[in-house]
Amino acid sequence: MDRGSARDTPPGRGAGSGAVETAAVGRIPLAVVVVDRAGLVSHWSRGARRLFGAAKEEAIGRAAVDLLPVSGALPDEDDTVPYGAYDAYDGLGPDLESSLGGRLAYPAAGRARLTVTEGERLDVLWWAYPLIGPGDERLLVLAADADALKADDPDDEIAVERIAPAFALHTDFPGAEELARRLPEILPSMSVEEGARIVSQILELGYPVLEFSQNDRVPVTPDWGVPRRTERKARRERAARAAADGLPLPQGIAEEDGEDLEYAAVRERLEFLNEVSGRIGTSLDLSKTIIEVSRAVVPRFTDVAGTYLREQVVAGEGFPEGVPDTTTMWHRVAVEHTDEPGRWDDVVPVGEAMPFPAHTPFFQCMTTGEPVLVPRISEQMGHAIAAQFEKRDIRPLITHRSMLVVPLKARNVVLGFMILLRHPERVEFNDMDRVTGAELAARAGLVLDNARMYTYQESVAETLQDSMLPHIPPRMAGCDIATRYLPGTLLGRVGGDWFDSVKLPGARTALVVGDVMGHGLNSAAMMGQLRTAVQTMAAMDLPPAQLLRNLDDLAQRLGDTYLATCLYAVYDPIASEVHIANAGHIPPVIVHAEDGRSELLNLPTGAPIGVGGVPFEAVRVRVQPGDRLVMCTDGLVEVRGEDIGVGLATLCESAAHPAASMDDACDTIIRALNTRGGRKDDVALLMARLNGIEPDDVAEWRLALDPIEVGRARATVREQLHEWGLGRLADTTELMVSELVTNAVRHSHSRPVELRLVRGETLLCEVDDDDHELPTLLNAGPDDEFGRGLRIVSTLAREWGASRTNAGKTVWFEQTLPRR
Repeated sequence: MDRGSARDTPPGRGAGSGAVETAAVGRIPLAVVVVDRAGLVSHWSRGARRLFGAAKEEAIGRAAVDLLPVSGALPDEDDTVPYGAYDAYDGLGPDLESSLGGRLAYPAAGRARLTVTEGERLDVLWWAYPLIGPGDERLLVLAADADALKADDPDDEIAVERIAPAFALHTDFPGAEELARRLPEILPSMSVEEGARIVSQILELGYPVLEFSQNDRVPVTPDWGVPRRTERKARRERAARAAADGLPLPQGIAEEDGEDLEYAAVRERLEFLNEVSGRIGTSLDLSKTIIEVSRAVVPRFTDVAGTYLREQVVAGEGFPEGVPDTTTMWHRVAVEHTDEPGRWDDVVPVGEAMPFPAHTPFFQCMTTGEPVLVPRISEQMGHAIAAQFEKRDIRPLITHRSMLVVPLKARNVVLGFMILLRHPERVEFNDMDRVTGAELAARAGLVLDNARMYTYQESVAETLQDSMLPHIPPRMAGCDIATRYLPGTLLGRVGGDWFDSVKLPGARTALVVGDVMGHGLNSAAMMGQLRTAVQTMAAMDLPPAQLLRNLDDLAQRLGDTYLATCLYAVYDPIASEVHIANAGHIPPVIVHAEDGRSELLNLPTGAPIGVGGVPFEAVRVRVQPGDRLVMCTDGLVEVRGEDIGVGLATLCESAAHPAASMDDACDTIIRALNTRGGRKDDVALLMARLNGIEPDDVAEWRLALDPIEVGRARATVREQLHEWGLGRLADTTELMVSELVTNAVRHSHSRPVELRLVRGETLLCEVDDDDHELPTLLNAGPDDEFGRGLRIVSTLAREWGASRTNAGKTVWFEQTLPRR
């Protein structure tokens, strides 16, 4: 297959006279070779077989560096090299990294001489193009025999020296369409789509030409064919000297002016794209990234920039799938312009969502994924676009302006698009602007996708963490609670730290803080399992030491990677004590209300959960109303390179600091400890103010196992409620107490039934008996004799429940206190 073109190269200087000569280009056959990511030949054309002498069967699968002359240095005249060995000149030095032996990141070219048979030497010119995208193809190599371009005398080595390859702008190539059409024909081993992809890259990067110079080899110019600045500068200096001396301009200088303008335009666009790339993507915040992308193009490239994103991208719902259609909702997320302030705000406000009809250029852009250029928006098009804005007339803002719509894509999916408008008096968008806008949008699309992906992952992580961490009410029976959770890093909001509180019989509250060793999703999953286990065992009213023992057994059954520390405390507001056990956790701090003094509780340390075979001990600590218990994970007090004792001392000091509320007290601790550098771990903090319950707010009775005691229970409860000023609750409370005491008397074995009322934030009623079988809520029919008691309690009570105790079980219910 033949490829050829003709163009005049920039003139060169004569050896000593300053003469200028014109270059010419010939028509030559090409060898086409494709190399895969492993450096092996995956395609070997017939032209390659003719040029290099190797059959296709011999070449396919062989290392390309064994077959192709794509690296090294030009040999001396007397050197002879065996077939297959090669040397080449590339203009960048003998150690060019861009050859097949390195990583080719831009087009490269070179010249090589090799000995095919004894006495027969071959002069080869080659061009290498990097292929980026899906598939195994990574490099396209074109090679040609330069012998046909020598002077009339085949032995004229001086003529050979005058030949060197280079690259030229594809805009100068008159045969670009033919190349796009015919190149896939010589690549039969790949699909039309792959061939078209390769062709499109070649046309973007440049095409091979041969330039002749009497004096200098023309180097490879991977920067879009722009001449070296030193050569252009020298020519300008010659022109300036000639003008100063009143002499005519040297031949060819005047012709270069138009060419220099084109080179300057290309360079300006490349500099603009480079500048934009440095200004966008400074943050992973999606909102900030959107603003950066919009402001990067105004006013240098356009006068108005409106950015639209798909609904899924704005909502942080993950990667959108499928091609957009007329029902796809697009959110206007940014509008930047150089018009007078407020002109666009009312007509096209940021935040509006709308679909786009199929007849609009916006729909064409988002469905094809290609830029759409409208040199001037006509009256008719302006009216068609304005029709979708209902009562707002957008025509004065867009009519007669030049418009370019560019897609914001990532992984071949359109995430959004930008509408770029220029003022009527400004030069219209052209094809070069279309290419520039497409490249700009491609870079912006990747940046937006990174921000979208981070926003989505952050949302998933926060949702997961929120689902695993409990939402603890600020007030429990006899205590107030405040909590804080801080992720260890900005990029990892999921960890293994947790806190919890569980309502227990007898107006008691279980307080838990734990820390699974490690970070990330695995630790969070382990934390979820352990927290659920603690919730379940706490509801069974297990003693703290026994609960940790059972949790340790569970962790060992789950696997040897389950290691965690845990602090489990049960606060009894009536007895004014805390029953607490520790499994390898840092000790809690207690702040005494009487004198404001804080101290670390001296507890048996215990081993972490999951170690196994280590006993756990529990201690009882007397507390006073108003004392505060502070429990946290080691991420708050431990800093790398610092003794943990320093952090514990700071914890004690900050916990004792006076605060207006529990939340303020937590914030004081966080500020005091989180300002120290080096914290990498998650932080869980739980603070409980132990208010206690006054003896006057507790009433208890022991009832014999006699049905007559049910009537006594009703009477005593009514009397107590009136004494507390809660007479409005007497009827419903008396009815529910009657049902629970009746069941307790019927099912209890030997121990008397205990009835207790507790007045706190709610009215709590508890009935204890020595039967271990928990009651079950039944669907009683109209003729059923039993099963209605718990149905009545479930209907009238604010909350109710039952749990086993060491002696039997407790059935309880709560009622909301009437407002005073």
